[in-house]
Amino acid sequence: QVQLVESGGGLVQAGGSLRLSCVGSGSTLRFDDMGWYRQAPGRERYLVARITRGGNTDIDGSVTGRFTISRDNAKNAVYLQMDKLKTEDTAVYYCNAIQGWGPKYSWGQGTQVTVSS
Repeated sequence: QVQLVESGGGLVQAGGSLRLSCVGSGSTLRFDDMGWYRQAPGRERYLVARITRGGNTDIDGSVTGRFTISRDNAKNAVYLQMDKLKTEDTAVYYCNAIQGWGPKYSWGQGTQVTVSS
């Protein structure tokens, strides 16, 4: 079993930056494609960024050019660098391994990102 813990969220002004961290425990994540998901109030949870086992990345069009996903297998961690934040980025952000169309492991608690104008 893998436990996922997200951190790094907070309250920022539009145009600011945050760096989110996701650390797994219990088992290695190095063989998994990993992703960051977000869920805004009243909205569905969806994938905004993905990084494969080999380090290839895919970024959703809504955040491309502003968000960067990376990983550090030695730390069993995945990161999301968020720049030029917009109010519409406000959401709870979750990480998970990607298997098929959805998440592989149980969801963690996520980390809240709130962007003010």
